Amino acid sequence: MGARVLIVGQGAREHAVAWKLRQSPDVDAIYVAPGNGGTSQVATNVPIGPRDIDALVQAAADLDIDFYLATMDDPQPLGLVDRLKERGLPCYGPTADASQIEASKAWSKQFMVDHGITTARHRTFRGYAAAVAHVHSLPDGPLVVKASGLAAGKGALVCDDREGALAALDLIMVQREFGASGDQVVVEECLQGWETSAHAICDGETAVMTPSSTDYKRALTGGLGLNTGGMGAYSPSADVTPEMTAAIDRDVVQPTIAGMAAMGRPFNGTLYPGLMVTEAGNYVLEYNARLGDPEAQILMMRLESDLFTVCSAAAAGNLASVDIAWSDEPAVGVVVASGGYPESYTTGHLIEGLDDIDEDVQVFHAGTRETPEGVVTNGGRVLTVTARAPTLATARAKAYDNARRIRFEGAYMRSDIAQIEETE
Repeated sequence: MGARVLIVGQGAREHAVAWKLRQSPDVDAIYVAPGNGGTSQVATNVPIGPRDIDALVQAAADLDIDFYLATMDDPQPLGLVDRLKERGLPCYGPTADASQIEASKAWSKQFMVDHGITTARHRTFRGYAAAVAHVHSLPDGPLVVKASGLAAGKGALVCDDREGALAALDLIMVQREFGASGDQVVVEECLQGWETSAHAICDGETAVMTPSSTDYKRALTGGLGLNTGGMGAYSPSADVTPEMTAAIDRDVVQPTIAGMAAMGRPFNGTLYPGLMVTEAGNYVLEYNARLGDPEAQILMMRLESDLFTVCSAAAAGNLASVDIAWSDEPAVGVVVASGGYPESYTTGHLIEGLDDIDEDVQVFHAGTRETPEGVVTNGGRVLTVTARAPTLATARAKAYDNARRIRFEGAYMRSDIAQIEETE
């Protein structure tokens, strides 16, 4: 019999991972909790939220789950991997201790300092008054203020000046915009350069880099508007050279894996450091302990190996035994979002055009749900339309051509995802 795999989450990332797992001859059943209107097409949705650890553990027992593949951030710091491992289930994902590398920015910053991993100058604070005094002590200029805990990718506020930094502290620590995630804050220098991210598949001792990818965080075309969870992505990154990838592996990924193991917190799962590339070198902005979204969607399109084979080898501490193959073809993903995202938006709008998509294009669902009338919107980021092709320009054109076929009230997408290649 094949494996029965549990995934937790409800985004396009989870749909993409379930879609890729469905291609494995070694997987019999896939369950996604809670899932969305797309995951139900390739898996069975389970109506349990990602923070309800007791219910997830019970569901794993009731459904005879024999493998857990972590994709999103919430369950691991709450101990889901620990609980499932206690029951003998193999897991691809970090324990609660190891997931602190993402769950606490203050902890991860200290980890970087202790292990010689280059990061921005910073201070951490638990008290609002002390944080305010620190900001006043600095020269007036750009700063970054971060909620230390998990904040759905929206807890890092880039501020143009002192006034903006003080407003960010008020938002996080007084208004409690991110709840308990803002009990502690990190105030750091605002680095100048360009951002990139790296993903590595890890088994606690071995880490293997994935191809590079670039995502687009701002809501509006041209890099304008508020930060979002991500409005699109492409791979491989035009500006990330093989030499840079090797440097990130040598100076960031490998020291991180070795450092975590030395602390008795071996990291198993997907490590996803976000970096700022500056004239002085590569700086780690933060760590994520899971796949990025929308990066996962394009990486799953490029992965040629069996995802379950790779993840099960990593879960067993045997990643070095498998070869991971990737397509040479670039991939582009364009997010179709609800108008008004990431602020106020309405949901429940019927989505049309999903049957008009080319066979070689994948539409990964995020904020959707099934109704008797059809699939309707149910969130801010609704779909990621993803295409792969021999050239980046062709993949981009194919993704946008298909994205424009999708219609719902208020639908919005950036028009400049992967546009960089066309201007060179």
